[in-house]
Amino acid sequence: MAAPSSNAPRLWVWGSRQRLGSVFSLVSKPFCSAAAASGTMSAQRLAEKLRAQKQEQKTKHQPVPTSPVQRRVQELVRFTKQLQRVHPNVLAKALSRGIVHQDKDLVVINKPYGLPVHGGPGVRLCISDVLPILAKMLHGHKAEPLHLCHRLDKETTGVMVLAWEKEVAHQVQELFRTHQVAKKYWTITVRVPVPPAGVVDIPVIEKEVQGQQQHYKMTLSPGFRMEDGKMVRARSNRKAHTAVTQYQVLSSTLSAALVELQPITGVKHQLRVHLSFGLDCPILGDHKYSDWNKLAPQKLSLGTLKKLGLHQAKARHIPLHLHARQLILPALGSRKEELSLVCKPPRFFVCSLRRLDLQMPSQDQNGDDEAGCEGAVKTAGLFGP
Repeated sequence: MAAPSSNAPRLWVWGSRQRLGSVFSLVSKPFCSAAAASGTMSAQRLAEKLRAQKQEQKTKHQPVPTSPVQRRVQELVRFTKQLQRVHPNVLAKALSRGIVHQDKDLVVINKPYGLPVHGGPGVRLCISDVLPILAKMLHGHKAEPLHLCHRLDKETTGVMVLAWEKEVAHQVQELFRTHQVAKKYWTITVRVPVPPAGVVDIPVIEKEVQGQQQHYKMTLSPGFRMEDGKMVRARSNRKAHTAVTQYQVLSSTLSAALVELQPITGVKHQLRVHLSFGLDCPILGDHKYSDWNKLAPQKLSLGTLKKLGLHQAKARHIPLHLHARQLILPALGSRKEELSLVCKPPRFFVCSLRRLDLQMPSQDQNGDDEAGCEGAVKTAGLFGP
């Protein structure tokens, strides 16, 4: 093996003047020949290759689950991780297959599960990263990037609006800010809301949870409290946000329900907090808000676990069952009438409905495949043969 060149990076041991030489001496044997052939390889690239090799070995030795539901959960987990690792072009192509509406002003996609809208710590790829690529796929190489009009949480699926022009995006954002956009969500709840229809009008505030794992959560900040058996007005918190959610049970059993939600306001995690802490019916797969005191996988009854075909130890893989089903945009610009945008729920959502003996309205019996993206990812060979 040729000696390293004089300009190769060199490492030193802290507290010693002994030079360790080039990074080649620290690399396992399979990488040495590759490094010699391609020249000096950075420590970062080596670390990435080693991590990839370790992950590949781990994947090879994973036992194949025998239960169809466990296979489905594992596939969903793998699918979510792959969305963070695919090439941006592949993700843009997948999103293009999930387009539910397109005109000269707007592009509306069916957002897949597990894909963040914006970047952040630990996020390799997000929707905002691929908007320039998606625009060129739809309008040619000279197209300007699309613009986000609103956002959805990483785990939420469904209707997401993009705009071709920044001015149009600002107009749509203003419609959302002033609560002029009608929004309907579908969710599967653990337990059944009582009464089956109503309005939850309780302010929401962010607080720190004390305990072994200190963290922050949104929670209720009610305007009334019980004192000596009487209801008295509580002191309002200036940091609390007004939050109003209308809900209606569409289908139910003894232990679960399909619920339609219409948020009148748009506070962070409002739907999850109102359902879990207001109605005592957390969303299936909501591992954050099912218990106030700790961060742990959602605990489910033996009956629910049996229907889902899972053990409690595997409950952590259950995805959040919250789907932005419909948006109704008022007239905007040259469009003189309101625009109704509808996305069918993803396949995992529909599978859970069937296993829990819940019925969708007749016009929505067939769910889409992973928000239009799973087929594209499979085509790209990311799921293997």
